[in-house]
Amino acid sequence: MPLLAVAPMMDWTDRHCRFLHRQLSRHALLYTEMVTAPALVRGQAMHLLDYSAAEHPVALQLGGSDPAELAKAAKLGTEAGYDEINLNVGCPSDRVQSGTFGAVLMKDPGLVAECCAALIEASAVEVTVKCRIGVDDQVPQEVMPEFLARVSASGVSRFAIHARKAWLEGLSPKENREIPPLDYDLVLAMKGMFPALHLSINGGITSLDQAQAFLDAGMDGVMFGRAAYHQPAEILCSADRRIFGRGDADSTVRTAVHAMLPYIENHLAGGGRLHQVTRHMLGLFAGRPGARGWRRTLSEGAVREGAGPELVLEALACVT
Repeated sequence: MPLLAVAPMMDWTDRHCRFLHRQLSRHALLYTEMVTAPALVRGQAMHLLDYSAAEHPVALQLGGSDPAELAKAAKLGTEAGYDEINLNVGCPSDRVQSGTFGAVLMKDPGLVAECCAALIEASAVEVTVKCRIGVDDQVPQEVMPEFLARVSASGVSRFAIHARKAWLEGLSPKENREIPPLDYDLVLAMKGMFPALHLSINGGITSLDQAQAFLDAGMDGVMFGRAAYHQPAEILCSADRRIFGRGDADSTVRTAVHAMLPYIENHLAGGGRLHQVTRHMLGLFAGRPGARGWRRTLSEGAVREGAGPELVLEALACVT
């Protein structure tokens, strides 16, 4: 069961980002950006399921609220080889609300349970849920026990809980990640109430020390969001040893950069652009001497026509 995961993050955790993160940790569970069931089922956007076999273990996060459509999307994800199907019950964006899925589903645990039952029937892999502790004027202490009870009755046994409410009106998605106060104690209390469920805690977690403290306190897993994106080395390079207890030596950023070069060459050969990959690499040396030169070289050069792996090596030379 996953002790540490990198959260699904729109516009961030695409396949290039996940390939990079896999160079830093062999065991962290990686999530796709949210993929909507209508895009797969009605839009036939199969390219949204593309990933590298090197990314495993990797989970597909789906967005939707129609059980039958979600089931079809889950079947496509299972056939594509994903290790887990996750239902988004946490995203607060207007676009998500207009489709009646994401965080707005916190208001209808019965529908979430129906969706999960359909997903489970259609999937050959485990179905999980990522949720908030409530939305708008809901009282989390009241809604979370009912939500977990009703949804787990459908057969879901793993939940990742973002320890913030979501405000569906009045706050932007960015503000919803920062303004509503974190309530870690509530999530810990849910683990006490539902000891048989595998519960991961998410939201505002910025270090492995903090992650270990949550595991020591009884949580089954920890999910990193923005910290894993902006400071991936700090979170992931020692995670296999510190969190998973593996005896392997910690990964190094320089080794990861060199491992990205063949991947970049392959991406360019397929018609891709360098910045599509390197935009996810800007934080690799965060806090280290030369990090500014690394970021500047990649930011300014990767968008230029013909930019290739040699620019990454040029940027790497900035780091002492």
